[in-house]
Amino acid sequence: MIPTLIIAIVTSISIVLSILLFPHIKIKGFVIDTYWIIALVGGILLLALNLAPASEVWKQLTTGSTINPIKILVLFFSMTFISIFLDELGFFKFLASVASSKAKRSQISLFFTFYILTAVLTIFTSNDVVILTLTPFMCFFCKRSNVNPMPYLIGEFMAANTWSLMFVIGNPTNIYLATSVGITFIDYIKVMAVPTIAAGIVEITILYFLFRKQLKQPLEVSDQQYYLKHKVPVIVGLIVLLTCLVFLIISSYINIEMWIIALICAVSLLLFMLVYCIFKKKDFKHLVRTLIRLPYQLIPFFLSMFIIVVALNVQGITDKFASFLGSNNTIWVYGYSSYLISNVINNIPMSILFTNLTSHLSGVAQQHAVYASIIGSNIGAFLTPIGALAGIMFSDLVKQSKVKFTFLNFIEYGLIVSLPVITVALAVALLFI
Repeated sequence: MIPTLIIAIVTSISIVLSILLFPHIKIKGFVIDTYWIIALVGGILLLALNLAPASEVWKQLTTGSTINPIKILVLFFSMTFISIFLDELGFFKFLASVASSKAKRSQISLFFTFYILTAVLTIFTSNDVVILTLTPFMCFFCKRSNVNPMPYLIGEFMAANTWSLMFVIGNPTNIYLATSVGITFIDYIKVMAVPTIAAGIVEITILYFLFRKQLKQPLEVSDQQYYLKHKVPVIVGLIVLLTCLVFLIISSYINIEMWIIALICAVSLLLFMLVYCIFKKKDFKHLVRTLIRLPYQLIPFFLSMFIIVVALNVQGITDKFASFLGSNNTIWVYGYSSYLISNVINNIPMSILFTNLTSHLSGVAQQHAVYASIIGSNIGAFLTPIGALAGIMFSDLVKQSKVKFTFLNFIEYGLIVSLPVITVALAVALLFI
């Protein structure tokens, strides 16, 4: 038990330090993230020492259960492929351009417009996709308009990690935790729709009062518009995305697992683009760039942290932690603990760990714990950059755009906004479970 605990703790601390001190390494001109390498070393070490028995790991990787990590990765990557494809064709830039043109030279109008745009895109794609696509645009727009980027960047990041609560596909953590107890797409919406809206209203209100002085400054918006150059592929991409969402909603009624639906839609879009490019004699650059931009580092990170959690289960450490959390007031205990632990080990391994913790509960207590953990995994993302993969990507993108945004800035605004938002979300969710 002790060796497993030591390896798990050292791996988690090393991941946090890598994100803060040496997020990347360069090997022959290639820039590689370090956090997933550290996680991979921890996972391999546990396998090598038989602290996470290979037979048990393989059993869980090949299980027919809906919480099979491979199925969850397929679902996430399939949805991400569709979304990044639309971004490569300029769809998100087009929407952002239209939104900025409607601001009527008012920063307040622009701030609310961008917040709503981020919320809507997050609901229909995912928080990671929105962070990847909108953050560079926000940085560029603020520089060009000579305005303080802080309100827009914080608004975008927090909106993406709050409205990702709406649908089960909004965040990989939602998928893992919800499917662990058989929560369907429809059942999930019934519980999470109102808490998400309530959290969003509280959030935008706090953000407005935090930044109202900066937002009263004049705005210089360029009249230059961004136009879509590839309308047919964009239309097809949108049709595939909406079709996928419809079938995900009814997946429990047609008895088809969500990962299969998402995979079929992604492959269909891929095949369409191959045929389209061949017949229209177009190059494959948009398709190639889409495939290159997929977050492949998530695969070794997710699987490595999964191995660590398997080791904790086998050694009985998870059982002791579950006993410590208890079975009373689970919506508050699991909500706040998942929120905090996300910022110690990142929300993806947290969701894997808490899936096992909630399995010790039953009935209403388990339902409370699962939904509370989902809320904590999303809202915890904007307490520190360590809380989620989205935070790591966001910090890196802002740094690349040469916008001053420090770790202390992140925590300062994260504390002010996240605590009331998670409290409201948990309180409202309690009414619907």
